[in-house]
Amino acid sequence: MLKNLPGVDIRHQVVPKGQHGLVRSDIAGLIGFIPEGRWPEGANAGDTIELVIHYYQQLDQDPRRDLLDPACVRAAASFFENGGSRLHIFGLCIQSEEDLQGDGSALSVLAPLLDHLRSSEDVSILACPGAAYMRCHREGGHVVSDADALYDVLLRHCKEMSHRFLLIDAPRGLHGDALRSWAENFRNRKTETRSYGALYYPWVVRRGALEPPTGSVLGVFSREASSRGAFGVVWPPANVPVYRLNGMEIDLDWSEARVLAAEGINPLLMEMGLGTSIAGARTLSKNPKWEFINSRRTVSMITEQLRRDNQWVVFEQNDPRLWKSLERDVRVRLDEFWQGGLLTGKRAGTDYQVICNEESNSKRDRDNGVLNVWVDLRPVGTTEHVRIELRLTDAVG
Repeated sequence: MLKNLPGVDIRHQVVPKGQHGLVRSDIAGLIGFIPEGRWPEGANAGDTIELVIHYYQQLDQDPRRDLLDPACVRAAASFFENGGSRLHIFGLCIQSEEDLQGDGSALSVLAPLLDHLRSSEDVSILACPGAAYMRCHREGGHVVSDADALYDVLLRHCKEMSHRFLLIDAPRGLHGDALRSWAENFRNRKTETRSYGALYYPWVVRRGALEPPTGSVLGVFSREASSRGAFGVVWPPANVPVYRLNGMEIDLDWSEARVLAAEGINPLLMEMGLGTSIAGARTLSKNPKWEFINSRRTVSMITEQLRRDNQWVVFEQNDPRLWKSLERDVRVRLDEFWQGGLLTGKRAGTDYQVICNEESNSKRDRDNGVLNVWVDLRPVGTTEHVRIELRLTDAVG
């Protein structure tokens, strides 16, 4: 029986058959760190290795496994134990944690990694469990983490990529008022990116060791997206089991879970006889439009799908005939999304519209080789319409 969970909006869908070429929402990425003493020969700070694995034994048998920080390796195991399908591991060479602290230094060392991530465009969910071990301290009346700048860069990257979402662990040893202080301060920073991430608490006990929860949660995201059909992203990643855990660092009850979820902290609960589940599906955003993870990720997936579908237009003559053709093609795809249960409306097309005309395409944009399509829609689980502004161009960068 489904419970009335705090911070979870549950929706049902009809899964369409025979879909091809759809953007996937189940492919995950883990960011790990390679300390200087284990750098590959000839490597420099910021250099990145990438491993693509489909089951944990592939990592276990790869000699590059020993380069990665233990938190990343354990998270990879947790990912597959929870039904994850495909995992990209990005190992970043750093000299010390100081490389990741402060907006300037974090952006500098992460620049090659971000380029690497941009080329792996199928990755839709990210986590960086090693960052949760970084130090916390008080600053200006708030609790801050040395990992905050790193998370800021990664969230900005997720917004840039659109179809990418970051899972964040509560910092090590942070509980109660200190945890809420850090979360509140972090949510209020750079608010334009906060809908592209979610926070999870507490740390979990797996195989007798304490570890950040996002490895397991990443597997749950992947499992739910892939097991529920072509449009599994519409389901909230909550009220489902988390496997292979022995306990929690802190045992929460339902009243505590509701308080945390209301503050943007998604709690994990372990109940006697029922196992462990995620009792929240909220983003870090305070904007009601982007409160729930499935609403944010649904719009992100639609945006990326429309971009991939229509990138061909940048080589065509930007004129009313093209606008009409593009508007028709976008409507066809939106009708599929409506049929799949992603969009509201009693009938196809009644609650969304496509605008591709002189209003959306100024003379300046046309002269610069840019074609704009505006899509107004309302994903299930939200009360407001949102506008997707699709900007198609052949420009690089």
